Amino acid sequence: MSYSPSFRHRHPALAKCATLTLALAVVGCASVPKPLQGQFAGIAPNAAQDATGQAVRWGGTIAAVESGATETCFQLVGRPLNDETRPMLGRDRTQGRFLACRAGFYEPQVFKIGRSVTVTGHVAGYETRRVGEYDYRQPKVAADVIYLWPKTERRRVMYAYDPFYAPYPWGPWWW
Repeated sequence: MSYSPSFRHRHPALAKCATLTLALAVVGCASVPKPLQGQFAGIAPNAAQDATGQAVRWGGTIAAVESGATETCFQLVGRPLNDETRPMLGRDRTQGRFLACRAGFYEPQVFKIGRSVTVTGHVAGYETRRVGEYDYRQPKVAADVIYLWPKTERRRVMYAYDPFYAPYPWGPWWW
């Protein structure tokens, strides 16, 4: 009976490298939340001129919440989505405004102005709303999902500086 060592016994360094690469690939993958997965048209809200009936996945920040008798409508400032389909904040560019309406009541104190949401649904038409003194034509989405993203906490990291620490014997001024 002959003994045949496995791959990891014959090449331990290569096996560790492969395992580490696989682990990093799994951890590093951005995961789209399950309710937001699917196939959608790749158009932005400001480019949706005649997109009635198309399935879309758009995101943005809440500009207004209107609770009606049977549905709640959100007026959103469209933002580009990242790999997780979360709206990217901190950029001054927008993709225009759009309306997202869904049956039921959504608490305006939870869905506050400025919160990030991603919406999936079908473009149901267009409405003209006033934004300030401007009449703005917005696509209206009959939403299947309105996904409220959790707030991200910004933490300020303070580093202590030691004036007597030099990582090199000749000091940091050598260059």
